[in-house]
Amino acid sequence: MLLLGFDVGSSFIKGALVEAATGRVLASVTVPEQELEIESIRPGWAEQDPALWWQCVQQAVAALRQHCPFDPEAIGGIGISYQMHGLVLIDRRGRVLRPAIIWCDSRAVSVGERVFQELGPERCLRHLLNSPGNFTAAKLRWVREHEPDCYRQAYKWLLPGDYVAFRMTGVPTTTISGLSEGICWDFLEEAPAYWLLEHLEIDQELMPRLVPTFGWQGALTRKAAEALGLRPGTPVTYRAGDQPNNAFSLGVLCPGEVATTAGTSGVIYAVDDTPRYDPQTRVNTFVHVNHTPQQRRYGILLCLNGTGILYRWLRQEILAGVLRYEAMNEQAARAPVGSDGVRVLPFGNGAERLLRNRNLGASVHGLDFNRHGRAHLLRAVKEGIVFALAYGLEVIRSMGLAVEKVRAGRTNLFRSALFGRIYATVNRTVVELYDTDGAAGAARGAGVGLGVYSSPRAAFQGVRPVTTIEPEPAWQDAYMEAYRHWREILARQLQT
Repeated sequence: MLLLGFDVGSSFIKGALVEAATGRVLASVTVPEQELEIESIRPGWAEQDPALWWQCVQQAVAALRQHCPFDPEAIGGIGISYQMHGLVLIDRRGRVLRPAIIWCDSRAVSVGERVFQELGPERCLRHLLNSPGNFTAAKLRWVREHEPDCYRQAYKWLLPGDYVAFRMTGVPTTTISGLSEGICWDFLEEAPAYWLLEHLEIDQELMPRLVPTFGWQGALTRKAAEALGLRPGTPVTYRAGDQPNNAFSLGVLCPGEVATTAGTSGVIYAVDDTPRYDPQTRVNTFVHVNHTPQQRRYGILLCLNGTGILYRWLRQEILAGVLRYEAMNEQAARAPVGSDGVRVLPFGNGAERLLRNRNLGASVHGLDFNRHGRAHLLRAVKEGIVFALAYGLEVIRSMGLAVEKVRAGRTNLFRSALFGRIYATVNRTVVELYDTDGAAGAARGAGVGLGVYSSPRAAFQGVRPVTTIEPEPAWQDAYMEAYRHWREILARQLQT
């Protein structure tokens, strides 16, 4: 039996073909060749056409078949990972009513702040563990206020992964974990937060039907099967947001285990069995993939919007694309620890939850035209990203979670040995790198949903880290001083 997994991101769509019996990844692809465009027709807005995701899923299946020809009858199940917090609206015919408002869109910040004050921080934090913030529910309210015709035509609201599943199965559904990421889940009641929707004046009939994270979510329609070149009736048996799925992909399932990523955005995701919250809502708590009422599991998520997107921008706009990422990493390693005083604030990709939904913008500080060159700037960008993650990790640790070891896929910025060493040293953590990604994790999730694996943990038997990175003692003092200086700059920026 083969398992098929997709990771539907805002930059790329990844696909993986996994052999169920061995857990071996037979093929892995990324499409398209150039990153997907994010439309920003107004400052702080970020939209994508959901049809692009579906087209890329089709391309991913075709590319997998080229790499590893397979019989469609051999596919036992499909798993989906997806960019979180987006909003897709469909009408009764399944047509998309407007471009998707995606995760880094900032337009609903004021809506969330207003609702947080109207309902009261105590009620929101006790029941939702979050402010409505800039998440899906607030975005839906924004549409109701500013695009009433669109809202009136809506039949269901969907998260990006819900939409891809809808294109596969023909049925609009979501998961408990998905509702929690949209801030539509009541953690105290273990039920949808209908009272929040009522306050937002959102018809609760717009909420899609709940299906399990692992288990039967629907089957490929004939139309979808023809588009994908797969067998009609192939079951979809797993769905999760990209960060819970990334944690699952790394076997991060139990309290005390921590995952991290450094893709378009940067994330630290810690699993706990206690429903904790940050009173200032700088980090957020969601339902983890293996949560049950009997064995509760929560994911505490720190998200930094500007990570890989900053490194990509630097390559394309400043370096005009003349250097490959490998060459950029080599040049960055030539600069000294602390980049000789150059500091970068990487907050240039929309409102940052870490900064209480401030849209601070990215900035470079301390640049001296007589001393500094390309290597200093390249290294300072890596350091600035790590410093921002360390700033958020302080919040997670203040909530009572100990973080001594993190797991990451050997991908994106973690392909850079220098980035991994900076990360381990500044955050005082051991970093374990694995040869896995979200698409392979989604495929294994499909196996759990099918019952091929007896438990989520069993899906990762035999998976071991390929590299372990320890903090660099010789860098410790210099990086503590550089981080202190970076924090002082951030404090001044936040006061303006």
